[in-house]
Amino acid sequence: MATTTGRRSFTAGVLDRIERCGNKLPHPFILFVLFSLAVLVLSWLAHALGLSVTHPLTGKPIVAVNLLDRQGIQNIITKAVGNFTGFAPLGTVLVAMIGVGVAERSGLFSAALKGFIKSVPQWLITAALVFAGVNASLTVDAGYVILVPLGAVLFAQVGRHPIAGLAAAFAGVSGGFSANLFLTPLDPLLAGLTQEAARLYDPSYVVPATANYYLMVASTFLLTLIGAAVTNWIVEPRLGPYRSEDDRESNVLLAGERRGLAAAGLVLLFEIVLLLFLVVPDNALLRDAKGGLEPFFQGMVVLMSLGFLFPALAYGMRAGTIKSNRDVGRMIDETLGTMGSYIALAFAASQFVAYFAWSNLGLILAVSGADLLQASGLSGIPLVLLFIFVCAAIDLFVASASAKWAVVGPVFVPMLMIMGFSPELTQGAYRIGDSFTNIITPLMPYMPLVIAFAQKYQPRIGLGTLLTLMLPYSIAFALGWTVLLTAWLLLGIPLGPGSGVVYPPM
Repeated sequence: MATTTGRRSFTAGVLDRIERCGNKLPHPFILFVLFSLAVLVLSWLAHALGLSVTHPLTGKPIVAVNLLDRQGIQNIITKAVGNFTGFAPLGTVLVAMIGVGVAERSGLFSAALKGFIKSVPQWLITAALVFAGVNASLTVDAGYVILVPLGAVLFAQVGRHPIAGLAAAFAGVSGGFSANLFLTPLDPLLAGLTQEAARLYDPSYVVPATANYYLMVASTFLLTLIGAAVTNWIVEPRLGPYRSEDDRESNVLLAGERRGLAAAGLVLLFEIVLLLFLVVPDNALLRDAKGGLEPFFQGMVVLMSLGFLFPALAYGMRAGTIKSNRDVGRMIDETLGTMGSYIALAFAASQFVAYFAWSNLGLILAVSGADLLQASGLSGIPLVLLFIFVCAAIDLFVASASAKWAVVGPVFVPMLMIMGFSPELTQGAYRIGDSFTNIITPLMPYMPLVIAFAQKYQPRIGLGTLLTLMLPYSIAFALGWTVLLTAWLLLGIPLGPGSGVVYPPM
């Protein structure tokens, strides 16, 4: 018992020191401005030093671009608004928040959470939240907008610290982004890139979308257990008791709430049936000309917003919280009115992300990391594990999973095929490395949004505190995932239907 306490004290001390350093950082808006200025200076320095690498697929040079020359300064000025309006999370968040805001302010979320709390044992709530977060990648990025704040509300309603609920949901949504019980839009995207990389060595090789399905299903349960343990044993004790009673309500469902939930449930059932009609048939409205589901995935945010809006309207009218269209308009106004801090953060973050992309520094780091790994002289399982951690390091600077894989894949897929590892394995290892550092990089596009959600409960919370809270999840996910993959390799278990770990296939 003393040893365990000692370990916890040591861990808490380390996290305290990290948090103290992190909290000395400026306000998140100012921090992203400083990051942007740093990229401008680094771009000038890298260009002056002639920094460049060769693209592993095209063979063309990738050179550092000076953003402080005439053209660069013009771009900074003329494209600032475009950077902001084109910042992918901005539109996603604002559109989704229309439906989510009405669902929250009408009382639908509160009533649904009461029902959830009554039906799920207290000891299972954390695991259920992390599990939902891991599987949220099925809805692309909607998990950030919906589940992360919902996790905070859920914990607050049961008297637990809302920031712990937010952290648990964020860890599942972002740190477990590659895992899922179902195939997600990421699976065919990465499989296509992996297949092109594999055909550099074997022109007839085929990589199916299900290449990592078994591994990702197993990862879903592993990350759920790890995320729940980190939340209960490290993050929540560190935060201490939550003293505010503002978000706590009686968990007894009132008659009006029960009527509202019944109406919302009927509308939700109708929406599910309608969605199946729009998606399942071969010539369904939300399929493209080739029968693919790209229109469905591209419209996911709008569908999600409407999916919350209509049940919320039904709930509000039956529960008495919505009496006219003016109430709906007011709820939307109030919701979007709370997004001011996020919009300001998004402006600064969008400039930082744009400058980093224009400078080519991210691509140069990615290719340099690949070159370093090639020169390591390692082979077998140690090489695969080192590959995971190089990908994780690159993920701190390049957010897009497909952009990184388009650069890294053509180098390592053929290289590991030569060493006897299948392209499916290389892709699985990449997905692991690309996930567990998502929650500790300021370059993650939704980081400003998570900070904005957290500031509802702790107005002075900054990037340093948030990253300190997420660091234990990142470390635990990294260790658990690498142990799982090592066991998978040693046992030779298929990664997916017909997708083994060795090349050539046996």
